[in-house]
Amino acid sequence: MASALTLNTGARMPIIGLGTWKSSPGEVTEAVKVAILAGYRHIDGAYAYKNEEEVGAAVHAMIDQGVVKREELFIVSKLWCTFHERSLVRGACEKTLSDLKLDYLDLYLIHFPMGFKPGEELFPLDAEGKAIPDNSTFLETWEEMEKLVDAGLVKAIGISNFNRSQIEAVLNKPGLKYKPVTNQIECHPYVTQEKLINFCHSKGITVTAYSPLGSPDRPWAKPGDPSLLEDPKIRAIADKYKKTAAQILIRFHIERNVAVIPKSVNPERIKENFQVFDFKLSKEDMNTIMSFNRNWRISLLDWAANHKDYPLNAEY
Repeated sequence: MASALTLNTGARMPIIGLGTWKSSPGEVTEAVKVAILAGYRHIDGAYAYKNEEEVGAAVHAMIDQGVVKREELFIVSKLWCTFHERSLVRGACEKTLSDLKLDYLDLYLIHFPMGFKPGEELFPLDAEGKAIPDNSTFLETWEEMEKLVDAGLVKAIGISNFNRSQIEAVLNKPGLKYKPVTNQIECHPYVTQEKLINFCHSKGITVTAYSPLGSPDRPWAKPGDPSLLEDPKIRAIADKYKKTAAQILIRFHIERNVAVIPKSVNPERIKENFQVFDFKLSKEDMNTIMSFNRNWRISLLDWAANHKDYPLNAEY
């Protein structure tokens, strides 16, 4: 089994997971099967990815074939922004469980600290193209998340895309019952997140890195955007270790005790992304990779920049 991070609940979260954002329903079932056969035990998903039924089908196929037991898997999903109001949280979680055909999630995250207007639209936008907020606060939403743990629907709860002051607000909330176990954030050598990671670790909160390879398949990529996988400095380090650029980018997080969820639907790359436990990056090479930081984000969420809880205006 791949190495794992111990959560503040005592549970173990495998340090590498398969990401499923942008994996189309037609491809994701096969990708999850290939991943589980290759040794992955952590599968990261979300309601907003619109592919949870297919992810669940793959998980069940592997359980039914005796490849893996449910309790050996670590299945993650996320509460979408349009379900932040108190009355909607449990139903959203139950919908995800029903799509996955699972009795419980190992981890359920608040996908973003921002609540949006409830309804069918994933991204309810006004005439200016800006997100329409709801009437919730993320502290109220957190209280409803805590109830999911008590109801046995989820083993642990966490956050995603929260900044330091937002995390402090949760930790300092009167009557807090459960601390977040992880903060899932964009992280790679162009946005190394050093301060936020150190802060989370100091509070007993693990960090999970999304878009670790720079999300080359993001729909809004522009010509001339920097490319991590093509970066000659990263390729030079890869050559030195006889590894691929992707393997270096994944190992970079493991060296920092950060969980990492590379997305792929390509069977060879899914396997390759997991083959990162037979080498270590030297301190010198880690420092070199850290020096590539330019606070360049893939997910700027500019359509939500006017929201009262928009997380990216703070330094970290």
